[in-house]
Amino acid sequence: MSNGDFTVWGIGTTRTMRVHWMLMELGVNYAFHAIQPRTGETMTDEFLRLNPKHKIPVLQHGSHVLTESAAIITYLSEAFETPAGFYVPNDSLGRSRLNEWCSFIMMELDAVSLYVIRRHGDLSDIYGEAPRAVASAKEYFADSAGAVMKKLPGRFGYLMPEGMSVADILMVTCLDYAGARGIAIPHPLLEYQRRQIQRPGYRRAFERNYPERHLQTDQT
Repeated sequence: MSNGDFTVWGIGTTRTMRVHWMLMELGVNYAFHAIQPRTGETMTDEFLRLNPKHKIPVLQHGSHVLTESAAIITYLSEAFETPAGFYVPNDSLGRSRLNEWCSFIMMELDAVSLYVIRRHGDLSDIYGEAPRAVASAKEYFADSAGAVMKKLPGRFGYLMPEGMSVADILMVTCLDYAGARGIAIPHPLLEYQRRQIQRPGYRRAFERNYPERHLQTDQT
């Protein structure tokens, strides 16, 4: 699909990865600015006009500017034709089930757990060390991941029975970050993650989002 009016701002983070992955799944050709957080690149006048919150990712689609990774990938899934096997609900019941997953992932896994680890672990020189908070956040993530398994069959393909969805993009990117931080993840979730990162869309997005890293598909 050729869409010259798409521009993505941001690479190098879990959240920018989500946007690149969704666009790769859609087969959209898009321009991008390889800016990263905390480099000063998000504080320029040009960028602040797009996002006064000075955060990445940002999507420009024509005159439409959208921030927040979950909102961006949901918009893309609903606004454009998705590939076969990609599930976008068109009824309130289906949307409620998908929204339940997305809300859980973004709040309980991402915001409550992983962002605490990032702030007080990876970025402790900025936000201060808080080893007890980091340890507690890792335990909370592991407990929440265990709770996920109670809602899923023993071997599952995607979070939604109808097929891949934006919830899988959110979940896998959270598992990527958690695994890199040594958080215990239930084996079925690890197998689920390994299957998803074999997708061509994931692999292309990884190369774009992490140009200096090599994708290890045999481990998390």
